[in-house]
Amino acid sequence: MNSYIKLLKTSKNFAIISLVQLICYFGAWFSHTGIFTLLIELKAPIWAITATAAIAFLPGIILAPFSGILIDKVRPKPVLILLILIECISVFMLIFINSLDFLWLLLSLVFIRMGVGGVFFQIEMSVLPKILSKNELRIANEIHSIIWALSYTAGMALAGIYIHFFGIKSAFLFDFFLYVFGFFVLLRLQLPNELKNIGNGLFAMLKEGFLYIKNKALILHLIILHGFVGITAYDALIALLADNEYKGILSTALLIGLTNTARAFGLIIGPSVLTKYIKLTNIHYFFYAHGIGIAIWAFLQYNFYLGFIGMFCAGFFTNTLWSYTYTLIQHNCDEKFYGRIIAYNDMVYMGVSAIISALIGFLYKNGISLFAITIFMAVLFFLGAFYYKFIYKNYKLD
Repeated sequence: MNSYIKLLKTSKNFAIISLVQLICYFGAWFSHTGIFTLLIELKAPIWAITATAAIAFLPGIILAPFSGILIDKVRPKPVLILLILIECISVFMLIFINSLDFLWLLLSLVFIRMGVGGVFFQIEMSVLPKILSKNELRIANEIHSIIWALSYTAGMALAGIYIHFFGIKSAFLFDFFLYVFGFFVLLRLQLPNELKNIGNGLFAMLKEGFLYIKNKALILHLIILHGFVGITAYDALIALLADNEYKGILSTALLIGLTNTARAFGLIIGPSVLTKYIKLTNIHYFFYAHGIGIAIWAFLQYNFYLGFIGMFCAGFFTNTLWSYTYTLIQHNCDEKFYGRIIAYNDMVYMGVSAIISALIGFLYKNGISLFAITIFMAVLFFLGAFYYKFIYKNYKLD
């Protein structure tokens, strides 16, 4: 914990980036609860709920090849400011959705928000290796994962309570003002104005990026490895549990908010406990442990309150695996390709999450129990463990 505080104190730019991340992530999860609560209250069909969860990941797949080029080609600060303004507008537009007739608008706004948010994240993460040392970068990624989890915890928990008392539209307005505040914080960011790849064209840079991955197979393997963490796209599963298994226990907003809060406590506590134990020689054990944690949730989710323990276990190893596998990509990537590789990595990660989200709805609609679906997700992490053992045996990792 002391290393986290020291880095935030010594690097003003990183502190600003971290504060903006906290604001934006909190706002995103705050309105996220509102969106799924709204869908359930409007009696949206299962396909609409799972489609909303899945479409949140599509922008990262579609935009990645081009957003990576953008990141490697332009100054980061002006783009970050433009992106956060777009998020402000898209959040504000959510207040106008009051029936399923506007489902198209909801899906469009979710797509825009997640697309903009994804590029925002990619720019931030491509900036960090340029302003921090390798050791500081590992610490920064851990801080990022904790910020994500803290925002997730507070956003989901407080949103559930807030929506219960003040309503969904009020939550969207609150979220809008958070992003406005984040905009003014971002104006204080001071980054080098260097431009790279100015003379290279769009398709030349696109080809160069894919050739780099082709010629450096380790990067491709690490991107796929990181993609396994994307299996933890539980949003559709939690919404289905709230709408079917737990219906009537509490309000929908509280059911979703409290369930996600239990998971988020695991996300926060996990990194601070596990960071001193994880290393290149034992990452596969953490994949095994994550699979076991998800399996525990599967066996306990039949009961809403016991499910809290299961959700905690399902989230305990997530952030440690996320931050460590992400750091491996950054350490083993050449600086010239940071933007493109981070974007391609997000493309794979979001692709896995989108497939899992859509698959949850498809399997459930075709009679597969939520228990069986959760067990299937657990087994996938065991496959991730075997995949890492292959990488470690055949490649030299930095």
